[in-house]
Amino acid sequence: MTIDAAYYCGNKTFRVETVEAQPPAAGEVQIDVAYCGICGTDLHVYLGHMDARVGDHRVIGHEMSGTIAAVGDGVTDVSVGQTVVVRPLDHCGVCPACKAGHIHICHNLKFLGLDTDGAFQGKWNVPAHTVHVLPDGTRLDHAALVEPISVACHDVRRARVAKGDDVLVIGGGPIGMLVALVARQAGANVSISEINENRIALAREYGLTAYNARDVDVAAEVNKATGDKGADVVFEVSGTQPGVDLMTEVAATRARICMVAIHAQKPQIDLFRFFWRELEMVGARVYEAADYEQAIELMSSNALGVERLITDVKALSDIGDAFRGLTENPASMKTLINLNPETVN
Repeated sequence: MTIDAAYYCGNKTFRVETVEAQPPAAGEVQIDVAYCGICGTDLHVYLGHMDARVGDHRVIGHEMSGTIAAVGDGVTDVSVGQTVVVRPLDHCGVCPACKAGHIHICHNLKFLGLDTDGAFQGKWNVPAHTVHVLPDGTRLDHAALVEPISVACHDVRRARVAKGDDVLVIGGGPIGMLVALVARQAGANVSISEINENRIALAREYGLTAYNARDVDVAAEVNKATGDKGADVVFEVSGTQPGVDLMTEVAATRARICMVAIHAQKPQIDLFRFFWRELEMVGARVYEAADYEQAIELMSSNALGVERLITDVKALSDIGDAFRGLTENPASMKTLINLNPETVN
């Protein structure tokens, strides 16, 4: 059986090729991919920032949903016909992180869709241990957002967000918006700092307080709103030096700062502020199985209203236009690629 697969070929280009689908190996499942979202990491690939890692002939993509089409030998806990998402992390099991139970940050981690071929293809073979089964009746377009929701769930858990906390999210892109929504679901009072007016408008549609950092002193506004206390939890999701400057300036005494964004260059951090207010900083990378289960519950119960984040759905043949649009259109949030036009949501 042949399938269509979109290969990243370098220089902001993709080529859709017809290839022979391989059966799943022992311990693998084969998934008919329904939808796959384009994430920030995929955009880094598109812009050439990860060529040394992915090369010039790689199927990328990992924010996906689909239906199990076949199972390999030894797979007994899932079955053909189940709708699923994939937690795209394949760990080694023997490194110090794995032995300590932190398999999601394995020293030899393979990220499916970067280090191996990913989900921008009609059928995708993955290790069975990466699969999470969806509740019956789940909309598969919405389910393609489980992966980024899981990122937000992990971030909020790492930052120990509690009911009543005053939370500031710096950066209102797809991950920042989801962090804000999950933190609010945990009972926090949440605000967002952004510079993109479209994202600010969307945050306000969600009922979140949103500040335009170009127009106001965000730290002063947060202090005013919290009785000069500041934010109990700060998420740095912008990946910018101004965001790093704000995260310490706005933090309350003994606040938790969660580093979510990947910074291309080492930022300068006000360590005196860490000493002066006894701040705490934690890193948050990807997700664990429990985060996926929480994300599936939040998505399937429509607790977050994630459908507002989906701004476009395109066919695999239009994947180049989809990536270009996300880099050029300031109103874009999340574009999905429909790998199976017959898919019914």
